[in-house]
Amino acid sequence: MEMKKRISLELRNRTPAEVAELVVDNCRTSDGEIEGLTDEFKELEFLSMVNVGLTSLAKLPSLPKLRKLELSDNNITGALETLAEKCANLTYLNLSGNKIKELSTLEALQNLKNLKSLDLFNCEITTLEDYRESIFELLPQVTYLDGFDAEDNEAPDSEADDDDDDEDGEEGAGHLGEYEEEEEEDEEGSEGGEVGLSYLMKEDIQDEEDDDDYVEEEEEGEEEAGVRGEKRKRVAEDEGEDDDDEDDD
Repeated sequence: MEMKKRISLELRNRTPAEVAELVVDNCRTSDGEIEGLTDEFKELEFLSMVNVGLTSLAKLPSLPKLRKLELSDNNITGALETLAEKCANLTYLNLSGNKIKELSTLEALQNLKNLKSLDLFNCEITTLEDYRESIFELLPQVTYLDGFDAEDNEAPDSEADDDDDDEDGEEGAGHLGEYEEEEEEDEEGSEGGEVGLSYLMKEDIQDEEDDDDYVEEEEEGEEEAGVRGEKRKRVAEDEGEDDDDEDDD
């Protein structure tokens, strides 16, 4: 897919000014130049153009808020002056897997005063003698080269500011999670209360029905007893009449 078309798709119904992160990895440029990226992406902070066939950065637009730029696995040989001119606030730059051979090629990065991390993995320049010492001397603002500082301490996964943002986000998510759990518990408690109330109401109704049945049974018993009493009375009266008849005889 062509880079211009890919960028258009990545907008996803947004305007360029609304985009803070843009990833167009593995698309293709027609002539090794950046296509479809304009000055309208003024809020862009992260840009990734990995393996897109770039040979030049000459058409890179002005991106004043860009902090992280991924350019690994391209065919860039030099002309890095554009980065300092168009992306003055870069803090992270990945040029791994490009065709950078000479130390002098990186002199243009001296004007990136905020650059803290630089990656040059798999570039021919890494084979130079005293490569790391030379880079740190040439670019004193750089703290991490290829993931390690001058004392061979590994770089964190992200910059301190990003870590703080992530922690704040996680803390906020934690509070949100606790709030959601409390809501769920309240809902469960409410449901439990409703179930308990329904159960008690059913118990009361059942008790009333049982009482009604008991009353009905008592009434039926009394009626049956009354019938039996009437029968006994009638039998006794009949027997009395029979005795009277016999006496008369």
